[in-house]
Amino acid sequence: MSHSDRQITLADVREIYRVTDVERLQDDAPAGRSESLTAIYEKMKKLGGDRYLVKPSSTDALDSLYDDCPNFSDVIDDLKKYLALAVSGNEPVQFAPILLLGEPGIGKTHFARCLSEALGTGYEFVSMSSLTAGWILSGASSQWTNAKPGKVAATLIHGEYANPLMVLDEVDKAGGDSRYDPMGPLYGLLEGDTARKFKDEFIEVDIDASHVLWVSTANDERTLSQPILNRMNVYNVPRPNAEQAFAIACRLYGEIVADHHWGFPAQPPAKVMEELADMPPRDMRKRLMVAFGNAKLDGRDEIEVRDLDASRVLRGKTRMGF
Repeated sequence: MSHSDRQITLADVREIYRVTDVERLQDDAPAGRSESLTAIYEKMKKLGGDRYLVKPSSTDALDSLYDDCPNFSDVIDDLKKYLALAVSGNEPVQFAPILLLGEPGIGKTHFARCLSEALGTGYEFVSMSSLTAGWILSGASSQWTNAKPGKVAATLIHGEYANPLMVLDEVDKAGGDSRYDPMGPLYGLLEGDTARKFKDEFIEVDIDASHVLWVSTANDERTLSQPILNRMNVYNVPRPNAEQAFAIACRLYGEIVADHHWGFPAQPPAKVMEELADMPPRDMRKRLMVAFGNAKLDGRDEIEVRDLDASRVLRGKTRMGF
């Protein structure tokens, strides 16, 4: 099923914050309040507090993921159960927070983006390896210089949906001072009851973040606290097997050829795909782009196995220095 074939409908409109609360804070604010906070309040009043809650028309919305991300079949199987319940009850899409465990390069982040597209919700990516403080997620007090809202509030305020998919990439690499634990806000955000009254420290308005869909990725769960792990459904995602890897390589080839007018045939060369199948999915697209470029430099409209070698075009030639 192609993306255009999916039938996604919009469920109820949900109020995620009260404009009257924003107005009250504006009226009560002390002199010299942050200009950026004033701008955020004006933006919140202009946009209003209502956001869409998305629901699928059927569980078929996820079927394409089996082809796009074949090594994630266990995750997809479970997600279809949640979708079946949503369709049956005419309710918005909701599922327990997910943690995808697996070696680098097997497609964890790619899967999360594909899932967001399949569900038709918004998408927000947070690289946890660069986080050193919890205020990145939950905001910092407006009394601090250069303070601003956290990722969660910003996504809900500026986005269209009350249930966007929030991807926390490499949660096992989050670090920093223990007094400002970057994982700290998740204790409340991953629990529906407390997330309903999430308060960003910069905005200080209650925001309903209980419908946010959480997907986290990690290579090793041993650095994560047990309370965080207990709030998630944990999946050990394997590297694609030979058949799956070959199918992924063929799909990537087809996507690239379809997106450009380079003159390459629609049917991928089997020997090249077999060579690509030995690589992690993350590296396949890079090597394919190298191969397409090498083939064109040689005046060919079909890639060969030797084209996958990124250094091949430099052999026998002298680099020019500047």
